[in-house]
Amino acid sequence: MDQDFVFACVGNDDDLRQVTLGPDGAFAGMPKGAMFVDHTTASAEAARELHAAAEKLGLGFVDAPVSGGQAGAENGVLTVMCGGDPAAYARAEPLIAAYARACRLMGPAGAGQLTKMVNQICIAGLVQGLAEGIHFAKSAGLDVEAVIETISKGAAQSWQMENRYKTMNKGEFEFGFAVDWMRKDLSICLAEARRNGAQLPVAALVDQFYAEVQKMGGGRWDTSSLLARLK
Repeated sequence: MDQDFVFACVGNDDDLRQVTLGPDGAFAGMPKGAMFVDHTTASAEAARELHAAAEKLGLGFVDAPVSGGQAGAENGVLTVMCGGDPAAYARAEPLIAAYARACRLMGPAGAGQLTKMVNQICIAGLVQGLAEGIHFAKSAGLDVEAVIETISKGAAQSWQMENRYKTMNKGEFEFGFAVDWMRKDLSICLAEARRNGAQLPVAALVDQFYAEVQKMGGGRWDTSSLLARLK
């Protein structure tokens, strides 16, 4: 490969191990001193494993999951949360800055993935709350657009509200991050919570709501499709 930097963003832990490890993996083809930056949303356990494997080969490794979805990537305004050694991060950060609005080292290997888990936990609750709010407004005979435009100026405001309520109100769920991928992410969150003792009752409940959306044929719908199961 003979590259100073290699960036990857694949589906899950198994995909990540396949593209990095073994005689045909990226690590085997990278020169000593090269840097591998992983944008996959994976487990912290996988990040630590690959960091250790890279270190043995004289390579740098930064786990750097992203938030911002397809639009964030296309517009170069992703949020990137990183884990790894400070020296490795310092080398990678200027390159990541080319397509990120925010980038920060959160701690040692795995810390980026743990931070992304926090991100997904928060999103799950926010989207469910927004879905219930829109559903309630419709059931009460209110003008949903007027309601959201008003409450979005106050404490209820969120990125999800600003960017998703119009398509949710129209029953359109073809934008952004898919339900199938959100369930994968929430499974990582719930598995980590079982390890560290955190209680995630809302995240676990919303994960089951997304399972219902999948049964409705909505696996490729975006995460705002939680509204569809309330209709």
